[in-house]
Amino acid sequence: MKFTPNSFFRRRRLLVFGLDVILIGLSFFAAFLLRFDFSVPSELRSLFEQGLLISLLVKPVVFLLSGLYRSLWRYASLQDGVEIAKVVTASSVISGFLLMYLRHFAPYPRSIFILDWFLLLALIASSRLVWRVYRETVIMPRRNMAGQRTLIVGAGEAGSLLLKEIRRQQDFAFSVVGFVDDDPQKAGMKLHGVAVLGTTKQLAALISSHSVEDVIIAIPTAAGNAMRDIVRSCEHCKVRFKTLPAISDIIEGKISVSQIKDVDICDLLGRDPIELDQEAIRNYLEGKRVLVTGAAGSIGSEICRQVARYSPAKLVLLDSAETPLYHIEKELTEVWPAMRLAPVLADVRQAGRLDYVFETFLPEVVFHAAAYKHVPMIEYNPVEAVTNNILGTRVLAEKASAFRVQNFVMISTDKAVNPTNVMGASKRAAELYVQALARKSQTHFTTVRFGNVLGSNGSVIPLFKEQIAAGGPVTVTHPDVIRYFMTIPEASQLVLQAGCIGNGGEIFVLDMGKPVKIVDLAEELISLSGLTPHEDIEIVFTGLRPGEKLYEELLVAGEGVKPTAHHKIKVLESVVCDLEAVTVAVDKLKLAAASADTREVMDSLKQLVPEFSPQYAPDSVTQTLRKLRPDIAVE
Repeated sequence: MKFTPNSFFRRRRLLVFGLDVILIGLSFFAAFLLRFDFSVPSELRSLFEQGLLISLLVKPVVFLLSGLYRSLWRYASLQDGVEIAKVVTASSVISGFLLMYLRHFAPYPRSIFILDWFLLLALIASSRLVWRVYRETVIMPRRNMAGQRTLIVGAGEAGSLLLKEIRRQQDFAFSVVGFVDDDPQKAGMKLHGVAVLGTTKQLAALISSHSVEDVIIAIPTAAGNAMRDIVRSCEHCKVRFKTLPAISDIIEGKISVSQIKDVDICDLLGRDPIELDQEAIRNYLEGKRVLVTGAAGSIGSEICRQVARYSPAKLVLLDSAETPLYHIEKELTEVWPAMRLAPVLADVRQAGRLDYVFETFLPEVVFHAAAYKHVPMIEYNPVEAVTNNILGTRVLAEKASAFRVQNFVMISTDKAVNPTNVMGASKRAAELYVQALARKSQTHFTTVRFGNVLGSNGSVIPLFKEQIAAGGPVTVTHPDVIRYFMTIPEASQLVLQAGCIGNGGEIFVLDMGKPVKIVDLAEELISLSGLTPHEDIEIVFTGLRPGEKLYEELLVAGEGVKPTAHHKIKVLESVVCDLEAVTVAVDKLKLAAASADTREVMDSLKQLVPEFSPQYAPDSVTQTLRKLRPDIAVE
């Protein structure tokens, strides 16, 4: 007969069943011996034979009908032990009742039933566990001896799960020699038979003394400083190092050895995990029609992923970029095939197109992430910044108000605070208009302001990685420039949270943590690439680009900060905005933009945003290019 995996399992289950039948007879025989002190009276032999026959006929049938042989005993757990107890109890009760019935309820030593039940439970459970114990203590350690000598940092839940997963793999590259942990009280203890060799402060010494080749960091919640210390110890000892996925993936049961990943810059800048008010977010997203503009961008696409988790009635993806929109729609369809998705190619500046979108889909919640964001690019193209970031926001906000959208959340930036560039000024103007409209509308308009996002399209991290891959140099604008950073999922989750906190007209500021020096970021990325900063890869300072500041701010003068229900979100005491005055100023901007009058656009923008202090006063696009890029000949 041809061998197949199914035939193998059938044979193995048949062998297990045969062993169980033997154990059933053995337990009943042992119960009789124990009851009569290993000397069964001859007059009770017929009693024994009747009981043994009933047990061998009834109990195996109960075992088969219970589904006991569908379990994978190599992964036997406490729950499997409970199932065994249920099956053994049921079979003992049925066989005991049948035996008493056939004997017309004549006296039968009740202690035999109790002893039989106890012995059978012990034998069946032991038979299931003995293979797992043998496999994990004898077979797996021998098999893993050929793997790379590995140290696991973190003797907690994540480390425990990782070790179990390593031992379950048939062919594995790691041979775990021990744990290290930042808790000194764990030193000398054992986790699943593997010793905790010391603390993380002793990591370098332990790597050397135990000839470690790989280090896996199993502390998904580690702070950035702790992660950097661990990585530096590994780099100093010249060993490979990896880390586990995010703690949310572990909690959701997604952890597997294949998910172990290289340490990246997000890990080194590690921030505390976000605790969201899931119920509050669910209450305003579940079963709702949700529209996300800029849905194909870094932030917009992540907002779509986060919204999808809360089962909206429909998710409308609006973007003007066809290919990126196709990709996010394809991704979401694969992950949530039952969710109703509507990819819409549109520009937020097109009032007629937005009328169609709102009339067709009737969105109840809008997340507005569509915007031009690259500071130097916008300096060259201020008219586009006005038409997209300001006028586009105005058109979208007016449609949301007219169609009585419940919640409207606009994504803003810390560059909107005391802006020195057109991008920041345009976002501040958009903030002012949304705040002013909120006072006259039934829609809850809120704005969320945060800083740079790690790994977003066109951000500094992908640029640095490209430069490192090319052999350098890595270009940094200024040795003292600092920025606030957060991860894309963190920013998007807090945007969702802020959306359900707002009552209308507020500007929320996300807790950005401590600012980070860009040069430090560059050095960390070079080190993570296995290279030495300033030796293998040069860092060159190119000077601040047009419109850039050494540091960003989060508050405009006159804005006070108040706490909210979420400790990572603060609300600003916003400056009162008059809708009529703001509308007049925006109309003036619209006329200047329509005539492509760069000078008039800049003057109108300064009137609308008085704190805007541009670094130049161009008369035309030609003069703008001459001032910003004197190396380019403009005729």
